[in-house]
Amino acid sequence: MDNMDGSIRHVSHADAVKRLRRAEGHLRSVIVMIEEGRPCLDLAQQLAAVEKAITAAKRAMIQNHIDHCLDRAVADGRAEDALAEFREIAKYL
Repeated sequence: MDNMDGSIRHVSHADAVKRLRRAEGHLRSVIVMIEEGRPCLDLAQQLAAVEKAITAAKRAMIQNHIDHCLDRAVADGRAEDALAEFREIAKYL
């Protein structure tokens, strides 16, 4: 992602943690709902929210790693290493 000044803004680990905390909150709600015997549709909606938050956190972490790999490759002139990292990362997409 680019900032207004043209520099690259990396996705931070804090962004991923925030998203995982959101998932944690939804998951706690699901547990309470199960214990209360709530309808399956309510549970399905909450579980979908958990999945969405986890997916967003995974994307943030992967984006952060890709950004750092690119920066390293540019700084060190080692594009082959960056490509190897990307091949490994692609397994999780």
